[in-house]
Amino acid sequence: MSRLMSVVSGPYAPPVPTRELTAVSADGARLHVEVHGPEGAPAVVLAHGWTCSTAFWAAQIRDLAVDHRVIAYDQRGHGRSPASPACSVEALADDLEAVLEASLAPGEKAVIAGHSMGGMTVMAAAGRKTFREHAAAVLLCSTGSSRLVAESTVVPLRPGRLRTWLTQRVLGSRAPLGPVTPLARRILKYGTMGPGSAPHMVEACARIVHACPRKVRYAWSQVLDLLDLDHGVRSLDVPTAVVVGTADRLTPPVHARALVAALPHCVGLTELPGLGHMTPVEAPELVTGTIRDLVTTYATLKEGA
Repeated sequence: MSRLMSVVSGPYAPPVPTRELTAVSADGARLHVEVHGPEGAPAVVLAHGWTCSTAFWAAQIRDLAVDHRVIAYDQRGHGRSPASPACSVEALADDLEAVLEASLAPGEKAVIAGHSMGGMTVMAAAGRKTFREHAAAVLLCSTGSSRLVAESTVVPLRPGRLRTWLTQRVLGSRAPLGPVTPLARRILKYGTMGPGSAPHMVEACARIVHACPRKVRYAWSQVLDLLDLDHGVRSLDVPTAVVVGTADRLTPPVHARALVAALPHCVGLTELPGLGHMTPVEAPELVTGTIRDLVTTYATLKEGA
């Protein structure tokens, strides 16, 4: 489980939740949900990315839970949520709806933040009734809606069929990741983080990613390979902020700029110089601050209206 593999001290040590619950998705999949912070406080929902877990949001949870109710959940097959044979964008949307229904009161608004596959989850759910009922505003971190493999720069070649083919093999590998060794940390840093990432950031991400089961990692890589959620972006009509690192090899800034161009109500694009794909870990204060601003501007206003 991700909590056992995660760091145990410092800003990236997963906080202990106020309470835990299980959300049941449309197909019966069970999702581990953690609630942090005081009841009755403005709500924030966090959706992590591919191969990660609730532990990925440790820095945001630790800061926001002082005066927000923070709801974080493990995507199916990740962290403490059991694996499921159903891996699809529809399942991602179903799961987010289930979490919202299980953790929020009817009509209660929340800021929903998604990183990488978590952002894709938000796009997949954008047109759903439950999402529209509960979403006050959205933060999309390091994510894209289509052409993920074709635009990735993990393989240092010019764009084209060869790079796309090699990228498919790298990201869709069935090979086990094994223990977190110095070599493993270097590989993970190259693929997912900026060159200036501090060792404790790399360590935290490596422990989280290496805890993801190999079969789960592979199954979701196949979904991401064929992803096309451009229609979901156009349906995401709540205020939406976008954050990306300029050194992101998995979802380069071209994706963020395409999102900004297509979103009906974009409230800002932040490009972080030299940062990679793991923006909530690499720039915790910026990501947390953006969530706080969205709550103050949109969620609190809507609840008091």
